[in-house]
Amino acid sequence: MPSVPSAGRQFVVEADGGSRGNPGPAGYGAVVLDPATGETLAEAAEFIGVATNNVAEYKGLIAGLRAARELDPAARVRVRMDSKLVVEQMSGRWKIKHPDMKPLAAEAGRILPSSQVSYEWIPRERNKHADRLANEAMDAGKRGRKWEPSASTADLSASASASADASAARVVGDAAAGAARARAALVQGRGSGASAPTSVSDKAVEAAPTVGWGASADLGAPATFVLLRHGETALTPSKRFSGSGGTDPELSAVGRGQAERVAAALAERGTVQAIVSSPLRRCRETAAAVAARLGLDVHIEEGLRETDFGAWEGLNFAEVRERYPDDLDAWLGSAKAAPTGGGESFATVSRRVSAARDRLIAAYPRRTVLAVTHVTPIKTLVRLALGAPPESLFRMELSAASLSAVAYYGDGNASVRLLNDTGHLR
Repeated sequence: MPSVPSAGRQFVVEADGGSRGNPGPAGYGAVVLDPATGETLAEAAEFIGVATNNVAEYKGLIAGLRAARELDPAARVRVRMDSKLVVEQMSGRWKIKHPDMKPLAAEAGRILPSSQVSYEWIPRERNKHADRLANEAMDAGKRGRKWEPSASTADLSASASASADASAARVVGDAAAGAARARAALVQGRGSGASAPTSVSDKAVEAAPTVGWGASADLGAPATFVLLRHGETALTPSKRFSGSGGTDPELSAVGRGQAERVAAALAERGTVQAIVSSPLRRCRETAAAVAARLGLDVHIEEGLRETDFGAWEGLNFAEVRERYPDDLDAWLGSAKAAPTGGGESFATVSRRVSAARDRLIAAYPRRTVLAVTHVTPIKTLVRLALGAPPESLFRMELSAASLSAVAYYGDGNASVRLLNDTGHLR
């Protein structure tokens, strides 16, 4: 293994990328910092057209490493990113299977000797500088322009230089950086936990509302939940109640085939970065089929389990109507009514699913997460995202092994992207 050059400086590279649609209009941002002073030494940002989050993240890494190399080819670089996928793949702990990722990872690996570069995952809130640059690049691309330094960062430098790959990199002069560091820290929200605004005048910062619908929209990459209903079991074709309190059936032969087809479709898309699953067997089996294709682990989330249908478990609707007519009418008429025999009401399920949603958003910020779960949790997540009333649960159809998707933004807003897609099963 080659030795690390002793004369090299030490840099921190923070990089980020985002896609408004995944795939959609995408851009990246990267910054080179002095680890001792926190001083900004170089920045890079670029709108890259339509791409996925993962591609944009890798492009940001490449730009950051190139900017560091221009400053000092012998430098030791610590890369910090909030992309678990990029950090784990570049560290060699995760396999790189997607064809779009392999050449990008190889390109990043050629920029500096591996002995000079280390990787560290950081949460999103600690990657605000690069995130802001990525969003500035996407905003510029939307207007048909190239990214240019905003006023907040332009103050930091009296000179600029473009990188050889035309990625709009800028080297910041040491003299101006010290005088402007406090102002930059205010704008970027360092140490305060505040989001970094793209406008930098003091009046704009003071006037910007910080909460509610009056707040500036968060146009950064959202946390996206791809919601996969498990494949068929023996109870699915006859539409029998099958929840948390029943026999916990396994996938049928048809269900296993469905799981393989959805796994192949998701592997081809290449956007899933983590997998979580209900603890029930049919979901774990479906998730395992996808995980095997994607090379990911499956994490169990108890809050994603199906409703406990009490005494109705294993019965179809007609049988419940015949045996428990009054309880069924109450259940259909009120979200607070529970199935016969100690089952869960929709209100109870909603609280459980909401808590699970919040845990997952916090655990996977700006990531695309496959959640393998059941009819009621998926419908509940869609209903809550739409702000629809509880009775809307009865007006959605969710087929076995279908895909739905909801995106959650940092400002608290949500967007339903997909509902009951079964194209992969045809």
